[in-house]
Amino acid sequence: MSQQRTGVQAVGYAACALAGSFWGMGFFFGKVAFSQLAVGHFLLYRFLFACAGMLPIIQAPHFSPREWKLLVAASCLGIPLQFMIQFYGLKLTTVSHAALMVGSMPVILAVGATVFAHEHLDRKGWVSLLGSTVGVALIVFSSSHSVIGGGSLWGDLLVVISLVVALAWVLLNQHLMALGHSPLSVTGWGLFAGTAMLAIWVLLSSGPPPIHGIRLQVWLAAAASGLVSTAASTLLWNWGIHRVPASRAGVFLNIEPAVGSILGVTLLGDRLGPGAWAGGALIIAAAVTLTATRSPQSE
Repeated sequence: MSQQRTGVQAVGYAACALAGSFWGMGFFFGKVAFSQLAVGHFLLYRFLFACAGMLPIIQAPHFSPREWKLLVAASCLGIPLQFMIQFYGLKLTTVSHAALMVGSMPVILAVGATVFAHEHLDRKGWVSLLGSTVGVALIVFSSSHSVIGGGSLWGDLLVVISLVVALAWVLLNQHLMALGHSPLSVTGWGLFAGTAMLAIWVLLSSGPPPIHGIRLQVWLAAAASGLVSTAASTLLWNWGIHRVPASRAGVFLNIEPAVGSILGVTLLGDRLGPGAWAGGALIIAAAVTLTATRSPQSE
């Protein structure tokens, strides 16, 4: 029985790691698409592709009226609000800076669990929180000196704000799965609800997205962003945290800033100065310390 549980957890960790890798590609695809698409139009295409990918495998919904309200609330926070804020930030900053800021998400999750789920954050946790905060400050400081860091102060801050919004999305999705709903159902119907709200917002604020004259690489970036960095990654993540302790799964979120930074530097020519490198190292070290070395009692 113990070996079977270990095997299930190993597969769950693998799913979380793959989700982190797929999420790490999202900022790169966004930068490619921004060459011809506005933020709202890119996001609408991204989530329409994601919904298309979920249609063949979606399950019939079995949510109560109260659970539908929770799902709609989570979807509103997680898709139109979080992604509009995050990708407006990406529009202003670099892929590498945005990806490194996402490295603070495991610590934000830990604080959220402490405040809302009444988990205990020990001394190691508070030290990790302090280290992550210093790391964010270093990246933001380097953003205000474009010669050093190449980022944008406001862009980096918008990415951090989006992560706070994402916290509520993650906790609400986890609550719905704890009520007995499958990761596939929560992921799929959450995507459909969030995309419907995003479509209304984009159409009213920016009009219909362009169709003609869009280069093939932009279409491919939008499709990959929806199918890989949205549908597949969210499904893998929800499936993974349904089988492993969320406190330990959080460490795999650090794959996202690593992949994003590598893609930004190698493919887009981003420049990371000493402040950004030091800040990113602090953020990732804090998250690894917080999640990978947590005591068994906390599980």
